[in-house]
Parts: sequence; C-alpha cells; structure tokens
Amino acid sequence: AMATPFDEASVAVCEALGIEVIKVASCSALDFPLLERVAEAGKPAIISVGGLAIKDVDRAVSFLEHRGVHFALEHCVAIYPTPPEKLYLHQIEVLRNRYPKIVVGFSTHESPENTSAIGLAYAKGARIFEKHIGVPTETIKLNAYSASPRQLRSWLSAHKEAVAECGDEYAERPKDEKEQQDLSSLSRGVYAKTDISGGQELTRDAVFFAMPWTEGQLQSGDFRTRLIAARPYRSGQAISSGIAAKRAKSKKDYIYPVVHAVKGLLNEARIPLSHDFTVEISHHYGLPRFVETGCVIITCINREYAKKLVVQLSGQAHPTHYHKKKDETFQMLSGELEVLIEGKQYTLYPGDTLWVPRGVWHSFKTKTGAIFEEISTRDEGESGDSYYVDKEIARKPREERKTYLHNWGRHQFDDGEVHRP
Repeated sequence: AMATPFDEASVAVCEALGIEVIKVASCSALDFPLLERVAEAGKPAIISVGGLAIKDVDRAVSFLEHRGVHFALEHCVAIYPTPPEKLYLHQIEVLRNRYPKIVVGFSTHESPENTSAIGLAYAKGARIFEKHIGVPTETIKLNAYSASPRQLRSWLSAHKEAVAECGDEYAERPKDEKEQQDLSSLSRGVYAKTDISGGQELTRDAVFFAMPWTEGQLQSGDFRTRLIAARPYRSGQAISSGIAAKRAKSKKDYIYPVVHAVKGLLNEARIPLSHDFTVEISHHYGLPRFVETGCVIITCINREYAKKLVVQLSGQAHPTHYHKKKDETFQMLSGELEVLIEGKQYTLYPGDTLWVPRGVWHSFKTKTGAIFEEISTRDEGESGDSYYVDKEIARKPREERKTYLHNWGRHQFDDGEVHRP
C-alpha cells in the first residue's frame, strides 16, 4: 500500500497503518521538515517533482541520499488536466541522465482519454506510473484528469503495447527471417560485365551491380578488388559467392571492426574525445587472437604524467604483467572489470578506483566490455615498460604485438581497394 502524507503527524499514521511506500507530492518535495520525517520512517519513497527547477530537484535528491532513503523520482506537471503541449515528457530523460542510479516515473494528470502519453513516457525511460482513478455514479462525476475503470483499462493496455513495442529485453535487436528475405529481395548482386576467364582477377571494370541478388551469388557489399574468379563467367552471368580470394585477410580486415566496436562503446558511455590523441591496439598474440586477448589504449596526455583510456571488448583478457617504472591508478568509467593483483581479485564498477604500484603482477579481463581511465607516471612509449609472465609475448617483436593508429586509422591502411569499411 502507498499513501501521501502532507505533514509529520500523517507520516506517523502511515507507520501505524503499515503503509509500505510513502508518496511525497510535488507541493511537498522541498518541505524538508516533512522529508526529514519521511526519512526517519525508513520506508521506500516516491517523490513527485512537478514545478521544480533542476537545481531544486538536486537539493531534494541530495537531502534524501544523505539520509539513506531508498526513493524514486516522478516527473509531474501540476496542471489539472495537463494539455498535451505541456506534458514535457523529455524531462523524464533529463532526470534519468542526471540521476542514473534513481528510478524515474511519471505522475500523470493529462486527460484520461489520452493513451499516447504513457507509451511515450515509457519509451523515454519512465518505469513507475501514477494515475488518478475513480468510479463515477449518478451523483458523482469524475474530474477532468481522473480515469474511469474503462479509461484505466485502455491506459493499461497502452502501457502494455509500449512495453512490447520498445523491446527492452533485447540488448541488440534480433534478426527476423521475413525481414531478411524482404531486404535480400532488394539487394544488388554482382554480375559479369564481360566474359571472364577462370583464374582472372575481378576488377571493377569487369563487373556490374544490379538487382536481383540470388542465393549463392556474391552481393555488391561483399565485392572487393583482388578477388579471383574460380571458374569462367559469360557476360551478364551472376558471379558466385564461392570465388577465391587472391590474398589472405589483411591487417585492415582485423583493425576496422575493432575501431568500430571501440567507438561504439565510447559513444554508449558518452565519453567524447578531442582530435589530439593516439590509439594503440595491443594484440599480445597477434591480431587474429585480439578478440580474446588484448585491449585498445587511447593516450590523451603523456608528459610528466599520463592519462589514457583503456577499452576492452566483451570477453577480452589482458595477460599478467608488471611495470618497472610506471605507477598507475585505474578509474572505472563503464562496464565491469575483473582485476587480479598479486593473486587477489578485485571487481571494479563505474566510479571505482584501484591503485596498481610499480613492480606488482597484475592482469584484467571483462565479460561485459569495459572502459577505464588509467592515470600514471609518464609512459615510456616505444621503449616499453611492460614485463609479461608469458615469455612468448616478450619474444614477439613489438610490431607484432602492437598496432598504432593515426586518427583511428583513417586512410592509414588504404591500398587501392574499391570498398573501404
């Protein structure tokens, strides 16, 4: 059960009645004597913030956090009823971004015939919903913002539809077979522009791209120069996807997917970079094994001290090593990281810091993908200051273990191919 007290004595009544959750109305969100009594009650609370400026919401949040209250916030507009143009639903997103550890809800006062607002609020991130409801009779007429049982059912149905439409249970949207079939029907295939001999190199002048693409045919998006025709083709004939590659997988083929994934993690974590940084891909056992062992190091500053961003993709591990000169501190920015220091394991979450003194064996890995900041003494650069338990790593030349990128490798690996990722 939940109830809204407007004074300290009413909080005591809530306690006596065994009320489980205390709701604080917008008009009381800055009533600090009342909030003090709510905090003393030790019950979960929901705070509506209608009419409050962000600086005032900051004050209420700080007050409750300092007292250890388990609470949620509700976006609210205290206009009864609230016209659509004054719902300000974007504020739900503002609250979620400003207070990422706090659940945000939506206290609704729009017309009960409005069923679109709840779906939009859910899509913006609201996860608690409050609605005024009543039962009209011959003598009792509901006000303009309270819902009848019929209107409530429609409202709840709209919420259910929004949950299904948003698909929050999927970290990445699943592929739909029917969708893939429809897209394939509009894809272009690769066709021979002239007669092509078996063993001939497929140049751009020797082929053309056109619909339809058919099963087993090379798609236009997969065309590369330097491919070899495995058999002869007549002019106008579809080129099979089973052609032979003239060369092995190139360095670029490994590096660009890494760059794309790292940029994606930085964007998701909302970590911007200037133009002045260097990128090092550490692939201790070579680029083909980077997906399992390695990390990407982005050096932002390297003077008497150094600041780096270290990015690991999900499932990656960094081998055990130590530094003779470098003293470093990790600060987690995104994801989860498991760090092993001299046999003792630490699990880091965003906001955590961990000191790694020079001379201690340490390694780290992540299941989720992780970004952390490394603050250290000056980095030794090309001369290196990492000493590994696995001597196989130490025996490899530095160029086999590290790839340095300029401006994310843009144009760095261009080699005349038609398609550049």
